[in-house]
Amino acid sequence: MDGADRDPSTRQRRSGEAGPNGSHGSEGSPGPNGARGSAGSPGPDGSPGPDGSDSSDGAGGSGGADGRTKVTVIVALGANLVIAVAKAVGGLISGSPALLSEAAHSVADSLNEVFLLAALRRSRRPADRRHPFGYGKERFFWSLLAAVGIFVMGGCFSFFQGFEALRNGAEESFGGYMTGIAVLVVALLAEGASLLRALFQVRGKGGDGLRDPALRTVVAEDGTAVLGVTLAIIGMVLHMVTGQVVWEACASFAIGLLLVCIAFWLGSDAREQLIGRAVDEEQSGRIRELLKAQPEIDSVEALLTMELGLDSTLVAARIDLVPGLDSEEVEEVAVRIKRSVAHTFPGTDQIFLDVTDARAARAAAGRDAAGSPAATGERGGA
Repeated sequence: MDGADRDPSTRQRRSGEAGPNGSHGSEGSPGPNGARGSAGSPGPDGSPGPDGSDSSDGAGGSGGADGRTKVTVIVALGANLVIAVAKAVGGLISGSPALLSEAAHSVADSLNEVFLLAALRRSRRPADRRHPFGYGKERFFWSLLAAVGIFVMGGCFSFFQGFEALRNGAEESFGGYMTGIAVLVVALLAEGASLLRALFQVRGKGGDGLRDPALRTVVAEDGTAVLGVTLAIIGMVLHMVTGQVVWEACASFAIGLLLVCIAFWLGSDAREQLIGRAVDEEQSGRIRELLKAQPEIDSVEALLTMELGLDSTLVAARIDLVPGLDSEEVEEVAVRIKRSVAHTFPGTDQIFLDVTDARAARAAAGRDAAGSPAATGERGGA
């Protein structure tokens, strides 16, 4: 740092006075750690930021996508309700454990669709003072509940039906077999139609289709339903041909194992997003390169990101600016940089820049290290 910067009268090459940690915010008053909020970020009520940017950019597009996802979920819910009733009636008439397992599977899927509809509605609520970053993570919470429902109501009940079949046996008449198989064939067609609808929407979204936890859950549920119905048909046919109930019991176990695996996958993904997952390394690298490309930025000391929702991302960067900028220039540069990031990455709607003097911080850290007992050979204690 040159002599002018050491002079108290010219210490405004950054944006005003430093915070408690020696960092300088890009504008506004410093936060608890001396960092200052970013221009262009929406206020607690979702209003445009100080630079006039509107945090609702792109909301229309995401709202349209939510509408299509809602239709997909409703189609899956209607199909599952009809199929659940048909499977339950057919299972009670025929006494088939595999068919009863599939009935439990469809009931679990129906309940999960209700969870997903709640997620779609509640996650679109605007930010408020208590939740300044919005309610985007509601989707991940309800997806986690859906995963638990698949595990408990689908997987565990299927295992129970398999053990009951092995313990007590299951005698079915020819008419019972035919009734059960007919119900399963109809269910296969209905589940297949629902799956095609979900896959069509995923394809329409390109590579980002499965980022939506609601749509991802519907695809997983319908895919496992098609495979589960196929396993149940195979189990019933083998039981009818061989007279051995073990085949239907094995089908129930296979359906239960399939549901447990799907529930674990969906639950693990929802857990990561609820804890706070960063954007993928490729996008993080692109954001870093964009910041480094700005002529006023000397270095990017740290970059933190977190997914706040399906179409909302938080970016916090600690940057070191080139020497010679006064406080007004720093504010103008900060606003322009954040507009550039938000324009290049539309989902990045929460951007915070912490302007710091990296060289001064490194020099201070070096002085602290040199004066430590380890460096001077001093020993603590009496």
